[in-house]
Amino acid sequence: MSYQTLGNNYHRKDGIAKVTGREVYASDVILPRMWYARVVRSPYAHARVKSIDKRDAEVMGAVVLTYDDVPHLKYNERIVSTPPFLYRDRTVLADKARHVGEAIAAVAAPTEQLAEKALRALKIEWEILPHYTDPDAAQAEGAEPIHDFIVLNGENKPIQNNVAVTRTVEVGNIAEGFAQADRIFEREFLTSRIYHAQMETKSCGCDPAPDGSITVYPTTQSIHNVRQLLGEIFSIPLHKVNVKRVAIGGTFGSSIQMNSIIPICVALALKAKCPVKLVSTREEDMYDHVRYQTKLKLKVGVTRDGRITAGHIQAIADIGGHNIQAYPLLSVLAGWTASLYKFPNLKFEGKAVYTNKTPSCAMQGFGNPQATFAMESLMDEIAHALNMDPIDFKLKNYVGLGGTFWGQGPSVQSIIRSDGVPQLLREGAQKIGWRARPAPGTQTGRYRHGIGMARGFHTSGAGAPKPGEVIDYSGAFVKINEDGSVDVVHAMMDHGGGTLEAIAKIVAEELGVPIERVGISPADTLTTVYDVVTHATRGVYAGGGAALKAASNVKRQIFDYASRMLGMQADSLVIEPDYELMQGVIYCPNFPERRITLGALAKQLQINSWGTLAAVESLRQVNCPPAYVTYFVDVTVDTETGQVTTNRAVIGSDCGTVVNPAMAIGQLEGGLSKGMGYALVEDNQWDAATGQLASKGFWIDGKTPAISEAPMIENIVTHFADTYEPSGPFGAKGIGEAATNPCAAAYANALYNAMGIRFCELPITAEKIVRAVREKEMRETRGEKREEMVAVMQAIG
Repeated sequence: MSYQTLGNNYHRKDGIAKVTGREVYASDVILPRMWYARVVRSPYAHARVKSIDKRDAEVMGAVVLTYDDVPHLKYNERIVSTPPFLYRDRTVLADKARHVGEAIAAVAAPTEQLAEKALRALKIEWEILPHYTDPDAAQAEGAEPIHDFIVLNGENKPIQNNVAVTRTVEVGNIAEGFAQADRIFEREFLTSRIYHAQMETKSCGCDPAPDGSITVYPTTQSIHNVRQLLGEIFSIPLHKVNVKRVAIGGTFGSSIQMNSIIPICVALALKAKCPVKLVSTREEDMYDHVRYQTKLKLKVGVTRDGRITAGHIQAIADIGGHNIQAYPLLSVLAGWTASLYKFPNLKFEGKAVYTNKTPSCAMQGFGNPQATFAMESLMDEIAHALNMDPIDFKLKNYVGLGGTFWGQGPSVQSIIRSDGVPQLLREGAQKIGWRARPAPGTQTGRYRHGIGMARGFHTSGAGAPKPGEVIDYSGAFVKINEDGSVDVVHAMMDHGGGTLEAIAKIVAEELGVPIERVGISPADTLTTVYDVVTHATRGVYAGGGAALKAASNVKRQIFDYASRMLGMQADSLVIEPDYELMQGVIYCPNFPERRITLGALAKQLQINSWGTLAAVESLRQVNCPPAYVTYFVDVTVDTETGQVTTNRAVIGSDCGTVVNPAMAIGQLEGGLSKGMGYALVEDNQWDAATGQLASKGFWIDGKTPAISEAPMIENIVTHFADTYEPSGPFGAKGIGEAATNPCAAAYANALYNAMGIRFCELPITAEKIVRAVREKEMRETRGEKREEMVAVMQAIG
């Protein structure tokens, strides 16, 4: 299907501002009479605040906040879940530190220097408590409670043995399923807690007005959720809370929730009665959010001809000091595993445990990279054990066209209506040279070459035929100006990947207007309708779907008024872009001389006082189609140093209609970079004795891959499936998070192909590779010696 605008590359509307440094981020916001804020953060992993002496700081002229000065309402930073599944355990400032870096007090002063001086003048008395950096130790009988209780659906819920939440999901009968199996495979996988490493640390500015209203400039993925939470915490009517959409310097999921510094900044501004800005340092940000570390025990039964009969998945997630979204995490872990492969009999048992570490939250895939690493590694192992090509085995068992997809867990299900997996696997295998790869474990020498593959997906939003545990809808406002240009007013946040650009292109396509004439308006919560949050790879599919709905409404109005002016039936008219006039032109194909530009039509409406061509719409998608991605990676392993070099990568995407080709390719290339880091190097670790981060900074253990560690751009091949998603805007669905999810498993499978060694723990560092090679060599040497001994004994008789 051909389009006027979709599928073509254009200069980004925000491109000049970004490359010239004129884009305004939250940390760039300067307000008249603005004060500066600093936060006192706990140096202890678990400690009760006995007292805070703030007199010296206040004598300096600083405003000081402690737990006693802020509302004690418990809240959850992420309000995407519906109330029965929303676990609340956080207050604006804490009376007990539950991890190093927890905010205990805050100050604001007219200068940054004075704010820092006042911060250091606070005198805090602590009661040190036992702390736990290991989930098993935290659950032990007699362990110190990290939380005594939380609030769930308006009621206090006691916490037992530091277990935040559990979840069990069953389909069929696994006992019967395993009885039908000819072989049963069991493995345990452990993933790492890694920092999001987004370019921008968290910032917030708050401007209070004399009438009690506030204007907030935050780093966030949802301006409306921030607004609602601030209104609830500070008892401010929502019409007096205005949250501005400010550009984000990346987020990777770290701002799905209302970041902890936002209510602190607001509380300081309300007390100081003047604007306040609070910007996190990099170290503060590293203590604020990480990806969930997850231990996954998989048990899978298969027949000898390669049909899966049963699966049993047990998961333990380390959620750190606060429960941001543990229940939905367990839901999606069940959903990802149930949707990757056909399990006629399945049991999922999940547990989320509090520890005295940085709180975990969603990170680029929300549990999907963890589940996919484990499942795709085990499926590769099963295929080899059955002497089947992994591609054939996976195609035989994957959930595809017509299957049921659990987009965000058991309550979010839809039928798969577009599926490019066979095409992606077939083309990817051909492009990488899959059939010519070496047999696993057959190579010797220092340098060994391997090719690995993995497949996966992510959900396009969290829509389902009936509302479940997750809120999911978007709203958009589309307006035609009197010169024929178009304003798109949307609350959706763009993380930097071009989501708002894609939405503008969808509107341009529907209205038949050149993309240059479609503007993305500045937005805030007073001028936009609700959008839940930019997460779950829902930007184009859900946010774009809402914009398309509004544009379609406007298009009906255009044809209605144009039919009167042209004397033609409304349903006989079309509208197409005229690039010489830079206008949309409405005409009847049978009478092409009967035409009018969109600008002329809009102006006539104004002259005749007929009104403005405009529409506002909300949309809840009732599907959440899988955005499939396949990975093939070609690596060389130096067995003496453990260094892994990525020679080539072939990444395939089924995102339906490709809206922004260059940006879609950029998503896949970025997915490789993030996935490679997750697979090979990134690992935040905590000192068990102190609860402090042992990996500090990007250049030590917490490093992320540099450009020099990625393959040359010409060695990264991207390709797209020829699919059309019937429920998506112009056939489009998601791509963003899907671009990373299968990557770690592809590397693990490539290393097995190169060395004949399975790795079940992330990251697969150079040290682990060298150790595994040496252990394998020792086992083989011992085996050879045993064979020699047996031969000698047989010769002796």
